[in-house]
Amino acid sequence: MPHGWQLLDRPAEFDAVRSALTGADSYGAVLVGDAGVGKTTLARMVTESVRSEVHWVASTKSSRSIPLGVFAHLVGSSTSRDATALLACARESLVAQGNSIVGVDDAHLLDELSATLLHQLAVDQSGRILATVRSGEPVPDAVTSLWKDGYLRRIELQPFTKAQSIRLVESVIGGRLEGLSADLMWQSSGGNPLFLRHLVEGSIDAGTLRRTGDVWQLRGPTAVPSGLVALLETRLDTAGDEVMTALKLLALCEPLDSDALTELVGDAAVDEAEMRGLIRFTEDGPTLNARFSHPLVGDVVRTKIGRAAERRLKGQVVQILRRRELSTAASRIRMANLSIDSDQSVDIDLLTAAAKDAIFLSNLPLGERLARSAFERTGSLASGALLSRALLWQGMPADADAILAQFTPDELDEVQLVQWGVPRLSTLFWSMGEVAKAHEVLALVRERVRIPILELILRATAAAMAVHENRISEGIDEALAVLADPQAPEQAVEFAAFAAGLAMPVAGRGDEFEPIAARCRADQKHTDGMIRVMVRYCDVLALTHMGDFETAAERALRYADFSSVGQFLAWAIAKIMAGVVATARGDFPEVVSSIEQALAALSAESPLPWQLPGRLLLARAYAALGRVGEAERVLTDAAEHSGPSMALHEPQRLISRSWYAAAKGMERNAVELARAAADNARRSGQFALEAEALHHATRFGDRSTADRLAELAELVHGTVVPLFARHAAAVAAGDAAALDAVSADFERAGLMLSAADAAAQAAPLHDAAGDRRRTTESGAAALRLAEACGGASTPAIKTAARPLPLTPREREIAELVSAGLSNREVAEALTLSVRTVEGHVYRACFKLDVADRDELARLIRRKS
Repeated sequence: MPHGWQLLDRPAEFDAVRSALTGADSYGAVLVGDAGVGKTTLARMVTESVRSEVHWVASTKSSRSIPLGVFAHLVGSSTSRDATALLACARESLVAQGNSIVGVDDAHLLDELSATLLHQLAVDQSGRILATVRSGEPVPDAVTSLWKDGYLRRIELQPFTKAQSIRLVESVIGGRLEGLSADLMWQSSGGNPLFLRHLVEGSIDAGTLRRTGDVWQLRGPTAVPSGLVALLETRLDTAGDEVMTALKLLALCEPLDSDALTELVGDAAVDEAEMRGLIRFTEDGPTLNARFSHPLVGDVVRTKIGRAAERRLKGQVVQILRRRELSTAASRIRMANLSIDSDQSVDIDLLTAAAKDAIFLSNLPLGERLARSAFERTGSLASGALLSRALLWQGMPADADAILAQFTPDELDEVQLVQWGVPRLSTLFWSMGEVAKAHEVLALVRERVRIPILELILRATAAAMAVHENRISEGIDEALAVLADPQAPEQAVEFAAFAAGLAMPVAGRGDEFEPIAARCRADQKHTDGMIRVMVRYCDVLALTHMGDFETAAERALRYADFSSVGQFLAWAIAKIMAGVVATARGDFPEVVSSIEQALAALSAESPLPWQLPGRLLLARAYAALGRVGEAERVLTDAAEHSGPSMALHEPQRLISRSWYAAAKGMERNAVELARAAADNARRSGQFALEAEALHHATRFGDRSTADRLAELAELVHGTVVPLFARHAAAVAAGDAAALDAVSADFERAGLMLSAADAAAQAAPLHDAAGDRRRTTESGAAALRLAEACGGASTPAIKTAARPLPLTPREREIAELVSAGLSNREVAEALTLSVRTVEGHVYRACFKLDVADRDELARLIRRKS
């Protein structure tokens, strides 16, 4: 454990309790809350903050059987057995201690005489009282009267909010908690600080909560350590056999409808479990379902179920559920999961259907479990293809391919060929980089398939491959042809939508993808959950390229709603969606947070293709924030994703490299790389990316982009490229006023760092014109906007922040000198001669009135 557990402030509750203890018209409080919610911790913190003497007593089950049990020390050696005399003696002892506070922990466990003493003190106002009471426990009437009759203030202590829980865990583990894991841990703990602590410590010890990079993630079930088991077992010890049977059944199949649970254990056991606060009922549509009152109760109950009992109990539930209609994915998955480990026979058709359901829901480990069970029982191609897909999406392409390699294509009919060929070529193409072999598989299948709807599936698959090979126009045409065919089956529609959705936004036709995205959102019959998630990514990508950042952000948030760590890949792609929008807006801290978490979730045995777009966004964000070393590392990591199947992303790779060069002060190199990205994008038909790349070049000082951007403003759909064109024209003309105007429009559009750069580029032009006021205004605007981007720094912003009388080349070389490079290293980096570098260094020193390159380096660092 990197750090110890720290107390988390509860300022509102702290102030309320302290006010109740110290106010003129108040004589104390009763803190009420669940076990482990922090009542005692808060009570002790408050009493330590006041000057009064505090007398703490703690009630226990054993002290409850002794009259005046926790206050027995106040009566000394008295031999009286008269209750009135004992009370008087104890009361006199407490009153004699002056203006003190009586603190009672677990006041619900007080014996009747002690409760009466506490009540007398409150009625007589002869002392201040701070007591804690556990929710859901029987409380002596005298204690209940303390707040019901208005003597003391009752304060409910609620569990931590999600934000508080995350803050507490992150303060302990010394790192960032993955968002999906944070959601699940908060749900499992119910925000209870003690439960949360046990969860974290137990999961770390069990190895299910582990660190990947700078992100902690939960993979596997939460582990329940012995300390928490002991805490919760106190509520189970007296439950009785019938109630425990009900709890065990529920633990194996939660939620369970009330009729089924009642049929299995009887009304009395179900009622008793509810009355004891161990289970609760929720209305899920027309069904009344039983659930545990707290998730961890189920975890503890599961520790009490042996293997043989588990098979028998699951068998009982299976027999009941067989009489139910399995009309939903959840019901099929639950039935299949129960059947596998029960003493009942397994329905293979149900098992296969449930595996499809799990994969549709993007729960890949569960899909693998169900598909593997079906495949082991049947060896069928249908179950093998499902298993292969589940393995592929989890980053195990060799295992996925090995499953399908067991089948001989010559022995398959047309339907089976497609069922075998599409996942096989997908594995080869996207995850193994064996592009030629993937095309061979596609050609083999297309040669033998003649059924029209199967041909459409193959055409859609070919379209997705074409797009990734950067054959943009061809991929779009093929995808649209499939989508226009009324006979296209679901799988063809999904693959075609994915192909069109990746290509149309970068081609500058993002608005044309909206009806396709709407069609996919409306269709709930997808065959592959991961393709559905990828189409959603395309939806966000299209909206971002169109400049509709608000809708893009809203959909990215909506698409990120997952409830199981088994959905980690879908969750990671959703985080990349958020990174796409945040990058466009210039919200680089959000980019870093989202993408770092996504990459941690995407860590697998083999590099997952989705790591590439994430890494390219992250490298650009690091560069914009001046974190050059981290940008270099991420770009190096991104190099493992290369080859024809990744050609689609080459313009983005070059753009990220240009930002890295700019962050290092190599502005000419940054321009060259941005222009190379634009050229690559233009050749392949990625016109929106061409425009973006030219915009970056303009921001890095290129004054030759205006004509082409004006052409692209007519070609690319949306509101963004016309702004790029106006900016480029203003830079080319050296028009400071136009730059200020386009900066304001960039800001209104949500392109915050573009706005900062435009303002920064206006500042030196105003300065050259002798307009000091506007110089200051533009420079201040640039810095304000850069701060809104997380303190981002670009060449233009640096110049505006510290204008120096240097040429761009002199400033570029001075930056590299300040980074510690020798003249020879600078020459190699910029492809110049050493003598040329020495000349620039000499002139820079002369202009800045410094003696040598060491003083030059120190001056540049101070200005930075």
